[in-house]
Amino acid sequence: MGAEAKLAELNVQLPKPPKPAGVYKPVVQVGAMCYVSGHGPLRPDGSLACGKVGSEVDEQQAYEAARITGLAILATLKTHLGSLDRVVRLVKSLGMVNAVPEFENHPKVINGYSDLMREVFGENGVGARSAVGMGSLPGNISVEIEAIFEVVGS
Repeated sequence: MGAEAKLAELNVQLPKPPKPAGVYKPVVQVGAMCYVSGHGPLRPDGSLACGKVGSEVDEQQAYEAARITGLAILATLKTHLGSLDRVVRLVKSLGMVNAVPEFENHPKVINGYSDLMREVFGENGVGARSAVGMGSLPGNISVEIEAIFEVVGS
């Protein structure tokens, strides 16, 4: 089953892709590789999920923030490619968690994103990954994720 059919089966609606907040491109494609710029947790109403994990936001809320960040990434990628069925596989992701110094469960937070990618792309949605803590993120967003995808066609 393709990614588009899987999204429909899961009854997942992609948000409007976010507009760049600076001087950069949301996606740069080089051959069969798509490099997706960092995305934040964009809610369906257009607001962002904000707050420092471990003080203002708990681990479950941060997991959900990572999941909706994945939806924003998919929306941007679909806009660039025309169809998510062109995705061959997720190659690599970097998940950044805005957390207090004592917080240690960064990988569990970023699993919100990784679980979504596996749901949509199957085992091809499981790539290499780093999950790290940050002292701050733009606008106090809870998570930011960037990704690299292999795609069919150029």
